Amino acid sequence: MNIVSETTGLGSQPIHNLPEAISPPFIRVKHIIVALILSAIFFLVFCFIALHGYIAWVLSNPTVAPLYSNPLDAKSMNYENVTFPALDGSRMMHGWYIPAEGSTRTIVFSHGYGANREESWVPMYDLAHYAHKLNYNIVMFDYGFAAQYNKDVATGGKIETQQLLGAIKLAKERQAEQIIVWGFSMGAGTALQAGLQTNDVDAMILDSAFLLEPDTLYHNIKNQIDLPRHPSLEILQILFPVLNGTSINQIPYQQVKNKDYPFPVFFMHGTEDAKAPYGIAESLASNQTNPLSDVWIVEDSHHELIFREHSREYLHRVSSFLSQVNMSLNKNILEQ
Repeated sequence: MNIVSETTGLGSQPIHNLPEAISPPFIRVKHIIVALILSAIFFLVFCFIALHGYIAWVLSNPTVAPLYSNPLDAKSMNYENVTFPALDGSRMMHGWYIPAEGSTRTIVFSHGYGANREESWVPMYDLAHYAHKLNYNIVMFDYGFAAQYNKDVATGGKIETQQLLGAIKLAKERQAEQIIVWGFSMGAGTALQAGLQTNDVDAMILDSAFLLEPDTLYHNIKNQIDLPRHPSLEILQILFPVLNGTSINQIPYQQVKNKDYPFPVFFMHGTEDAKAPYGIAESLASNQTNPLSDVWIVEDSHHELIFREHSREYLHRVSSFLSQVNMSLNKNILEQ
């Protein structure tokens, strides 16, 4: 008798009609594919974040050339090497003091990002020499990120503001009765931040003002690499505090953008400025009510190259502004 049954013990369904089990090799292949896809996604996310980490690190640690000259060799101006503390005492600053005989007027130069006190592309020595001939004492110094030794990270003005305020204090200690800050690019943005905290500034000249905020940060990144605005800005805002101890939100850019400064400010900006759109200067200037404040928007001029491209008019406008400031201050003194 045939004892092999054609049905299972669970019912009358034939064995050959049951669903076939998924083979172990197929399961392994499926898991491998899923793992590869997830690995690829994680790798791309890691690379994306790492790229932003590199960008944040480079921005926080600019490469700055060493000093190549001095005021005496460059322009036959006698000078003193000076050392002074940042206003908050966070570090010692190094610079030059160029005295003008019998003068109580001082110009403090505030150099830009990625440069030192010489800032050759401006060129700074030429402007310092011109100001010195107008009988101004001159202070030229290096921000911490441009220091020859013991460099700081760059913070877009957070710690640099305290360093500029230290230079202003030095000028005051050297008996300056009139202090003008002449700033360039991020040095101009730092000057505006310092202006929120001091009553010792009598006027500012701001060339190609760069104010670090989300819009200008992304504008400069996009000029170099085409990254999406979001989530790039969010990632960078997370990374900056890790790499340089500063959140963009710690920079008072909103206060600066809405501030009517009590002293006259002369803005200069080129329409072809690829780093700081000239609308920044126009907007800042529109807030100013001091009758001596002014703005010069220069057609077809570039970032920090206005003096090179329009030397004669540049010096004429600066000289006119300084003369008006000087007359106004002298008038105020006489009236007191």
